[in-house]
Amino acid sequence: MTTQIYSNKSYDILSSHGGAEVRLETTRRHHSLHAVSRFNAGEIITNFYAATVQSFATYLTVQTGSDTHITLEPSFLQYVNHGCDPNVFFDTTAMQLVCISAVQPGDEFRFFYPSTEWEMAQPFVCDCGSKNCLQLINGAAHINPETLAGYRLTDFILQKLAKKS
Repeated sequence: MTTQIYSNKSYDILSSHGGAEVRLETTRRHHSLHAVSRFNAGEIITNFYAATVQSFATYLTVQTGSDTHITLEPSFLQYVNHGCDPNVFFDTTAMQLVCISAVQPGDEFRFFYPSTEWEMAQPFVCDCGSKNCLQLINGAAHINPETLAGYRLTDFILQKLAKKS
């Protein structure tokens, strides 16, 4: 494994997957998925499917229904981390990872966790660095509708919001 340097961070490339690669930052030991190709808003990055289906959330699942949580296949998609200013979206109706803002080679793929999660298995304090950072990420149920209106949300989350209001 060769250590690379990108944006003043040292990382190892763990695996390559077409237009993306899994990286491990050598200092913090943080995994992430990065683009190796350019993607434009609206482009489908990859299709995915449910490797497993279960009735409870974990930190590795994506919620698709009230009691339905899936692990993603291809499995490298588990390394798409959260960002309050996301550049990708997990469309759980079409089962596609969609680019929502331009992505350049080297950019990390980030999605807004509450776009798929009503209640999160492991809420956390965000350090994404976005000027619009929400700080505490604990699911769409805990975010006001005005804030959520600025994000692309799954059909499931939209249905939950409609029932809530």
